[in-house]
Amino acid sequence: MLRVLLTRGLLVAVPFALWFVWREVARRTGRPMGATPWAWLFAFGAVLLGVSLMATAVFHPDNRGERYVPAHVEPSGDVTPGYFEKKAS
Repeated sequence: MLRVLLTRGLLVAVPFALWFVWREVARRTGRPMGATPWAWLFAFGAVLLGVSLMATAVFHPDNRGERYVPAHVEPSGDVTPGYFEKKAS
């Protein structure tokens, strides 16, 4: 879950990182800079977040019609992770 949250957070941060890198390059080359477009940066970050959520919904495998078998401990002490198995028709 932490990996998913960090990935989404990085997607929101991409527009900010690109803007500040571009601003630094422009400042070093002597180009005039205006004010930071905070609203546009937040909006573009929200768009990237929304697109990633929609892509997750479209491309995530569907497990309806399957039965979840929870993780369990074998007699030898090994832990078998949980998994989905097809329901018998």
